[in-house]
Amino acid sequence: MKIVITGSLGNVAKPLAQQLIAEDHDITIISSNDAKKSEIEDLGAKAAIGSITDLNFLVNTFQDADAAFLMTPPNMGGTNIVENTINAGKNYAEAIKQTGVKRIVMLSSIGVESPVENGPIKGLHFIEKFYNELENTSVTFLRAGYFYINFFNDIPLVKNAGIIGANFPSTARVPLVHPTDIAKAAAKELVNNFEGKNVKYIVSDVRPASDFATVFGNAIGKPELPWIEFKDEDSLNGMLQAGLPQEMAELYTEMGRGIRTGVVQKDFIEHGSVVNGEVKLEDFAKEFADKFNA
Repeated sequence: MKIVITGSLGNVAKPLAQQLIAEDHDITIISSNDAKKSEIEDLGAKAAIGSITDLNFLVNTFQDADAAFLMTPPNMGGTNIVENTINAGKNYAEAIKQTGVKRIVMLSSIGVESPVENGPIKGLHFIEKFYNELENTSVTFLRAGYFYINFFNDIPLVKNAGIIGANFPSTARVPLVHPTDIAKAAAKELVNNFEGKNVKYIVSDVRPASDFATVFGNAIGKPELPWIEFKDEDSLNGMLQAGLPQEMAELYTEMGRGIRTGVVQKDFIEHGSVVNGEVKLEDFAKEFADKFNA
């Protein structure tokens, strides 16, 4: 199949491309970074260098494709992040409509059924609606859990303060996912001969926040590492002090509040709470320790 992958050589897109190339599919990878061109070609894929905000570029790239994996970058600029994310999804939808791509897999998220109290996820809420309206295109909405790799952002806090935490309690159960599990699920869906619009969850593990402290603490030789629930204001200020832009910090604070209130986990639970990924928290803890000790 001729398949277009968005997301450059990121944590999901690269292993997805590698798997599909190994299966002898014709792969094009979209990247905004011209420096990635040779690395993409070294994988055995074609490089399409351009901006996902450029509709003409997308139309040219999607032309004659059988399928596409669509994701929006996690940081669409320092301001108007949700609006920029929504506009990128609109562009994808219009390009798919103009080129008649028959099958797409969208990287979505748990919590996407809510338009509020879920931080950066709310942009995906509207993008799912755009793709739902595509008349002759089959879509799998691949709703992913909370990325394990986000915990790398907590390493300075663990090192400097001897704690780990967020603005939700130790009892909050969080659906988690590893990027390689997302890549495997996306590869399967892209070549699957499905019809219509399908919602599938990709979650590797579901654990209470207290386990994050216990498992990571044991992995780095700090078994006493505590999970601390921060107030929203303290969580926001901590992210600002760590250098996050104001708007991004506010969105992540809102997402943490959504985990605390259950808004973010709600649709995953209502859809059956299926855990189908392979990488458990203890497996990822080895990666966390490697990064911590690097």
